[in-house]
Amino acid sequence: MYVTMDYGPWTIDQPPMKQIPNLFTLLNLFFGCLAIVSIMQTGLTYAADAGGDNLVVIPEKIYIASICIFLAAVIDFLDGFLARLLKAPSEMGKQLDSLADTVSFGVAPGLIAYQFLRLSYAQQTNGLDIHMIWLLPAFILPCAGAYRLARFNIDTSQSYGFKGVPIPAVGLLFASLPLVYWYSNNDLVIRILLNKWFWYAAVLISSYLMVSTLPMLALKFQGFTVKKALPFIILAVITLAAALSFGWLAAPIAFIAYVILSLSFKQRES
Repeated sequence: MYVTMDYGPWTIDQPPMKQIPNLFTLLNLFFGCLAIVSIMQTGLTYAADAGGDNLVVIPEKIYIASICIFLAAVIDFLDGFLARLLKAPSEMGKQLDSLADTVSFGVAPGLIAYQFLRLSYAQQTNGLDIHMIWLLPAFILPCAGAYRLARFNIDTSQSYGFKGVPIPAVGLLFASLPLVYWYSNNDLVIRILLNKWFWYAAVLISSYLMVSTLPMLALKFQGFTVKKALPFIILAVITLAAALSFGWLAAPIAFIAYVILSLSFKQRES
């Protein structure tokens, strides 16, 4: 039995097994949609601290969005793995993967930034009445992610390395921040995450890193050697040590380490 796939003037017949990677890609998109629904349903709520003062907080439902983005990242890895295992890579799968990634690691993280910007302004007097124009920079993130994915799809020179930070890495970074906010007992970390300038900077820097042509490491080897695996071993050690010491704060630390290691090792190679 074969499935007929119509791409305009081209028609391709594929056995159903070859469609499994595409189904996983759609599952990635599904979790991205769930993340968006979770983020937009949270809104902002009032609460009282121990002194009876009113506070504006993001409810814990935003945890669901973070979990959905993390699940989307796992599935994003699996669809590529299955495509290679089943020898079913296709142009459709490549395009579908980019569309799913734009939602799960671009739009959803952009909305997380949007909600935290609202929360940051809400700490100020009359902050809930802030004009939407001050929140719109959050959507630079998905725009930059979409641009990066489109460029990746037409660039044949990124087989064993990336130009610019891959969008899943940025998506996971932003997905970790609500968890850092809720689980951290460090007042400095909380103050940073409630600072609008932090979010503006995070969006702009992450967007720049995606659209840049800076050489970034990819877990793709043309012949395995210890030298090629060394930056990933270092990154794994840093991430594990950070996770044991700082909990969810390990995700931002791992992201920064990934960028620094990429620039250091890639420059050494060239």
